[in-house]
Amino acid sequence: MASPSAGPAELGFVEAAPSWRLRSEQFPSKVGGRPAWLSAAGLPGPPELACPLCGRPMAFLLQVYAPLPGRADAFHRCLFLFCCRTPPCCCGLRVFRNQLPRRNDFYSYEPPSEDPPSETGESVYLQLKSGAHLCRVCGCSGPKRCSRCHKAHYCSKEHQSLDWRLGHKQACAQTDNLDNTVPDHNFLFPEFEIVIETEDEIMPEVVERDNESEIIGGMGEAHEEDLESMAKHESKEDKIFQKFKTKISLEPEQILRYGRGIAPLWISGKNIPQEKDIPDCPCGAKRLFEFQVMPQLLNYLKADRLGRSVDWGVLAVFTCAESCELGTGYAEEFVWKQDITDAA
Repeated sequence: MASPSAGPAELGFVEAAPSWRLRSEQFPSKVGGRPAWLSAAGLPGPPELACPLCGRPMAFLLQVYAPLPGRADAFHRCLFLFCCRTPPCCCGLRVFRNQLPRRNDFYSYEPPSEDPPSETGESVYLQLKSGAHLCRVCGCSGPKRCSRCHKAHYCSKEHQSLDWRLGHKQACAQTDNLDNTVPDHNFLFPEFEIVIETEDEIMPEVVERDNESEIIGGMGEAHEEDLESMAKHESKEDKIFQKFKTKISLEPEQILRYGRGIAPLWISGKNIPQEKDIPDCPCGAKRLFEFQVMPQLLNYLKADRLGRSVDWGVLAVFTCAESCELGTGYAEEFVWKQDITDAA
């Protein structure tokens, strides 16, 4: 990912990928599945990953690998976004940042191989190199464990109960094969790799003029004075929504826009945060915009299979401008939600 600039955004698109490409040692950007945690130590605990509104465990939505060039302490850097998908809430959001130097306790100094490993099975990895155990349902920190087999770990009673109903009751005695008997709990989002391309600056002014011609041409016999009057009454909200539509029409499949320090692309003139709405980092630094999740991602999530689904217009993530040092821990950053209804 690029360093801060006012240049073009980098766009993210979903793509199917083999499971080995989405593991932590490949430093993926990805949607859904279980988190591919960067640091194996200092994971956010169940209280940090509980929905701030309903208190239920949140689901992993996506992660963006975003190292900072020139920063030795952020040679590896990743942002992890979680959302509540428990009806009727489906509203809570949390985002965490983790960064590591190139020489660290978890990964090789050399870049990862582009070749698939000799063993490419689909076994779920539920214990990190640090020894930390992960929840069988969501892949987050699992401090609780099954009192019967002492091998299955969970983030919460809710996920332990869910796993028990969906197969652990039968598999509990087969402790040597637990990682291969993880059922589909209907909790994780579908998993995809996020591939990045730089936005093609193909003269948006021309596109806007073309759209304007289509609009005017479609108005039939409207008089020039009428068009002038309508233009004067066009609201700021209308113009922002039109800009959003025009911009994404160039790459309609984009699910993510990344640009540390650039301006977000809002879907509406309503509910745009002011500087006072973005809390400073606990280190004292301001937070700046880093990336946004686009509504197009909802098409890939199958989120409505649980009833009321997650929904948004824009999810804008703001991170510490200094990307302050964390040791091996995870720092919570800030996410702003702009709903599609704000554009109505």
